[in-house]
Amino acid sequence: MESQIESVKALDAYRLRQVKHIPELNSDGMILEHKKTGANIFLMSNEDNNKVFCIGFRTPPSDSTGVPHIIEHTVLCGSDKFPVKDPFVELVKGSLNTFLNAMTYPDKTVYPIASCNDTDFQNLMDVYMDAVFHPNIGKEKKIFMQEGWHYELEEPEGEITYNGVVYNEMKGVFSSPESVLDSYIHTAMFPDTCYGVESGGDPEDIVKLTYEDYLAFYHKYYHPSNSYIYLYGDMDMTEKLRWLDEEYLGKYDRKEIDSEIQIQKKFKEPIEREIFYSVSESESLDHATYLSINTQAGNELSPKEYVAFQILEYVLLDAPGAPLKKALLDAGIGDDIMGGYEYGILQPYFSVIAKNAEREQKDEFVKIVKAELKKLADGGIDKKCLKAGINNYEFQYREADYGSTPKGLMYGLQCLDSWLYGGDPMMHLEYEDTFAALKKGADSGYFEGLIRTYLLDNPYEAVVIASPKKNLTARIEEQTAKKLKEYKDSLSKEEIETLVRQTKELKEYQDTPSPKEDLEKIPMLTREEIGREPAKLIFEETKLDGITVVRHNMFTSGIGYLKVLFNTDRIPMEDLPYLGLLKSVLGYVDTKNYSYSDLSSEIFLNSGGISFSVTSYPDLTKAGSFTGVFVCSARVLYEKLDFGFEILEEILNRSVLDDEKRLNEILSEGKSKSQMKLMGSGHTAAVARATSYFSDTSYYNDMTGGIGYFKFLEDCAKNFDEKKSEIIAGLKRVMEALFTRENMTVSYTADDEGFSYLGNAMKKLSEKLPVGSGKIYPFTAPKENLNEGFTSSSKVNYVAHCGTFAGSGYSYTGALRILKVMLSYDYLWINIRVKGGAYGCMSGIGRSGEGYFVSYRDPEVKKSDDIYLGIPAYLENFEADERTMTKYVIGTISDIDTPLTSSLQGSRGLSAWYSGVTDEMLKKEREEILNATVEDIRALAPITKAILETGAVCVVGNEDKIKADSEIFKEIKPLFA
Repeated sequence: MESQIESVKALDAYRLRQVKHIPELNSDGMILEHKKTGANIFLMSNEDNNKVFCIGFRTPPSDSTGVPHIIEHTVLCGSDKFPVKDPFVELVKGSLNTFLNAMTYPDKTVYPIASCNDTDFQNLMDVYMDAVFHPNIGKEKKIFMQEGWHYELEEPEGEITYNGVVYNEMKGVFSSPESVLDSYIHTAMFPDTCYGVESGGDPEDIVKLTYEDYLAFYHKYYHPSNSYIYLYGDMDMTEKLRWLDEEYLGKYDRKEIDSEIQIQKKFKEPIEREIFYSVSESESLDHATYLSINTQAGNELSPKEYVAFQILEYVLLDAPGAPLKKALLDAGIGDDIMGGYEYGILQPYFSVIAKNAEREQKDEFVKIVKAELKKLADGGIDKKCLKAGINNYEFQYREADYGSTPKGLMYGLQCLDSWLYGGDPMMHLEYEDTFAALKKGADSGYFEGLIRTYLLDNPYEAVVIASPKKNLTARIEEQTAKKLKEYKDSLSKEEIETLVRQTKELKEYQDTPSPKEDLEKIPMLTREEIGREPAKLIFEETKLDGITVVRHNMFTSGIGYLKVLFNTDRIPMEDLPYLGLLKSVLGYVDTKNYSYSDLSSEIFLNSGGISFSVTSYPDLTKAGSFTGVFVCSARVLYEKLDFGFEILEEILNRSVLDDEKRLNEILSEGKSKSQMKLMGSGHTAAVARATSYFSDTSYYNDMTGGIGYFKFLEDCAKNFDEKKSEIIAGLKRVMEALFTRENMTVSYTADDEGFSYLGNAMKKLSEKLPVGSGKIYPFTAPKENLNEGFTSSSKVNYVAHCGTFAGSGYSYTGALRILKVMLSYDYLWINIRVKGGAYGCMSGIGRSGEGYFVSYRDPEVKKSDDIYLGIPAYLENFEADERTMTKYVIGTISDIDTPLTSSLQGSRGLSAWYSGVTDEMLKKEREEILNATVEDIRALAPITKAILETGAVCVVGNEDKIKADSEIFKEIKPLFA
């Protein structure tokens, strides 16, 4: 590392501002300034092979036209050096990236990439740097029209409509009442700064953005003098810096750019605002109001306050039995209490939100929040809960497990939380001193002081109410249609013809592929540069004390990842929804020895958390068969493994299920969270539901976590008083049948040292579980294409068409993995996103034979389904040269080779053990991918035809649009009662 620092110091183009070793991350941090332009640079040099690059800009918007968001989309649509129409998609299809995206925030726009391959990493850097500094947006207005918004008129007699990817994306965002409320809280809290407007764009304002204003915003902020460049990982930093200077930064002069984020003047007294959100005709207006109190809290440039308020979010709102949540629920205000600490902006704030309350409860809501905060500030926070919260966050910081997202990327985003506002980028990465201070502060009244200073004695506060209004979406759509009609009526015949021509020209532009010579400018690896060996599955089956243990032996930094699994074939089909409810109940009700609040504190004082889930694994050795499991998961330090099993034993054997009040709260909160999930992830729900028409596995998934399960929750919550005895009896019945010794399997991810603790530790659970009857229930789901349209107040749609090729005489091949990349970023991307204006489209076909095609935040319904039906013909006529085929192969391997954390590697091994996947199968699949030809892709046409001919269709979305395309449904019904 020393030589790396010395060679960086020697570079003439940069001024080295600070060098510091960050022991927490085993990294050398270097802060630099590019002398000529003033570009800000932060390097984190370490041995992580998953390298990260990010360039960001301060981009404070002055209105809600979504200009920073539209620029984020459009700069990735071609540049000087890489003039193809969609280099972003070309990279997704043809690079070994481990992360590739761009994100718009309220005050910044960032462009991060990551890769483990050195050549690939350099290629990605080059494409992204050229995209942000030399985009084609000024040469081709159609880029703005496609990604932002445009008038669409296909014939002179037709209706004018708005279309555009960002326009439809934000219609989807504004379909969620939580998003509407969140956006308006910003407006209320920060009326005079960039935080008071919607950086993503409000659909009603997006259509006011002119092409000229959009270009002016780009030219103002996209300059090296306003840039923040971050490099992380194992690389030659000197070489990267030299390249950045020679190819890009050095070609600019310093420019004075006023991008400073303005501070909102504090309020002299609290304010109150009300907004409305849309519900459908069938939804009730009772108990449907959101009440919120929002207070500016903490300082982004104080490491202590930055973490302390996150811990207070856990203590006050998130922990089971959290005092603010409990006080409001006990008073009958709302059935789900949300909110927390909103940071990552210059002036963070703390929110308390009661969902499904009454508007008339507003005064009581504010009074209870203030009274409870005063009680805590004066009488002290429960020390056990507070220390559990601190331990919980410290565990997360140390573990740095962000799933499939590279941790270097998360560090890069975190450093901007201080760097963007003139602070040290390492401020929030060095956490040892912060946690030491917070542990001291827990015993000296520090947290109570924060509550008093910021949440009680602070007039900078806004009470924001979001009230429901029936058919508001339909009324807005009617007003939009009226406005567009008036606009059309005001146009001359020539102007109408111009619009028709522009619509046609845009479609032609979208239909015309980029020239071959432009495509070849995107740098790409060869097939020979890709390793032929897949990552090995890590699992071995063994027996301990007569119980099956699936062991995943690897380095885990001293953390054991434990899963205790129970087969759900002990449960009759009619009781399966209780499994979904049980995962929400366990750990959130009292046990014999703990109140549910103390239980949570005990868990986080001694572990990284306990969680419960229900999942299924298809059995590839037996068509149509699957294993359903109830999973108890724990993250513990090796020496705390005893605790992990002991606390699970307490929960599984001694949970008290008879507390009707608590059960009602859990049901109401679960219904609320499921409703939010269905509104935000309608594509997932639509796929699960459509697949459930023909698949036992998906029927099971729908009953335990999809739309089917939501309907069960809705019914239980609505009719709780009549059904409470039945619900309690159902939960007890399921627990008794499920949690038995002979039905227990253990999956454990650790190294040899961690495994040495397992034998004795697991007896603390296994020896205390009862012996079960061993009765197994058959599972046969009804097979019928219900083809449902689920309507809501959403402004957009999620359109799923699913099916199976099992039993059609075709077998799985690795080429189907290539097809996923091709469809998602070629055929579907072009037709559904680029031309159709939907925000996203996905597809996938698995080893079991099941496949899906789905759109995300889509303005269309039947048009998208018709596009799916065109897939077999597209494949039959598929043509590609060797370079194009190689690109698809690389993109597919990139998807497969994403680096996995220890936890995810263990999960991968467990899935293979249950499903019957072997290393040989993975090797064969990889060979089929690496050797794939055009003929192999054409051979997939009959497989996709079989899937489409299964004919399972489900759409979640806009009521009017679903009803207008009613011919594709057998039944149309409300998503929410």
